[in-house]
Amino acid sequence: MFGLLARLKIRSMLCSKNCRDEGKKMNVTILYDNEVLTKGIGLKSDWGFACLIETSQDTILFDTGAKGKILLHNMALLHKNPSEIKKIVISHEHTDHAGGLPSLYPFLKNCEIYRLKHEPPSETTRTHCVEKPQMLCKNVWTTGPLKGPIEEQAVVLEGKEGCSVVTGCSHPGVETILWAAQQIGTIVGILGGFHGFQSYPVLDGLTYVCPCHCTRYKNQIKKRSPHTYLPCGVGQSIEI
Repeated sequence: MFGLLARLKIRSMLCSKNCRDEGKKMNVTILYDNEVLTKGIGLKSDWGFACLIETSQDTILFDTGAKGKILLHNMALLHKNPSEIKKIVISHEHTDHAGGLPSLYPFLKNCEIYRLKHEPPSETTRTHCVEKPQMLCKNVWTTGPLKGPIEEQAVVLEGKEGCSVVTGCSHPGVETILWAAQQIGTIVGILGGFHGFQSYPVLDGLTYVCPCHCTRYKNQIKKRSPHTYLPCGVGQSIEI
């Protein structure tokens, strides 16, 4: 699995510095979460997770939350146009991560969907069943399926200062996900659901840690890493 990652990494490194810097302008916005961070504009919270990854070349939705109506509501208030989504990555097939997908179909145009199961294409989408690590677009990678109590994929964003990891629920374990992501490059940050994660030393040395959604021990992570902890919630925006 990681032989492919090594080859892709070498290919990426062959790009000139100017080309790489131009492609590394990224922003991640939390669209769906158990909590709302940006108050006073009518955003809604719900059990689930979704975030929008905007690069200089692509707009990628990672997970869709549970309810499409809430996802679209929050996108409208955050001035994010669902018709601009070019790729969708589903971390795993639980409803709180994939349930909002059908509501997006009317807005999608030639959208590619990356998930861990086979699905027939629709008129406006093409589904890829992810079976191994691969580059989704310039500077954005999937780890491919990672084994655990529930199989799951994460994405790795190669930014200006290093790589950031975006997780759904981290069912395979944060440690497993970080190890896979490190095959792409040096990890500087992680955001998403951490589930029951308690191996806090593996977060040492990161620039930021943003636990979301299903993370059980947010307070402990915040207490141990007060200078790198970022609160998660709908409206949070992180430049990578």
